[in-house]
Amino acid sequence: MHALVSALLAGISCIIYNSIYSTAFYVNFNAVLNMGAIIGSCTLGCTLMATSYILAIKWKGDKLIPWVNIIISTLSFASIVGVLSFDLPLDVESPEMFPGLAIPMHFFPALSFFTVAPFFKIKIS
Repeated sequence: MHALVSALLAGISCIIYNSIYSTAFYVNFNAVLNMGAIIGSCTLGCTLMATSYILAIKWKGDKLIPWVNIIISTLSFASIVGVLSFDLPLDVESPEMFPGLAIPMHFFPALSFFTVAPFFKIKIS
């Protein structure tokens, strides 16, 4: 449930940010970054984070959660390399604006996951 709630929160946040950014800077990257891709990546990211929590708790209890959080934060930061090396189609206007849209979105899943974590206590039986 933690993964679903955080994925929903991250997806909504990304879509709102996409709308605000596109309107403010008069750019449209829907051909590259559409709503389905945003929601899918947020869902995948939050599911992987929840799975890592479950595996850490099964292995060592709550002791590894701070280390899992560090790994999640590090991987979120490392994922921006993909955005910086992404080749946009030639017909996209203002390609220099794309990193400003996509890079913050890479942090939304982790941010939402950590934000709603106190509301969920993982119980492994």
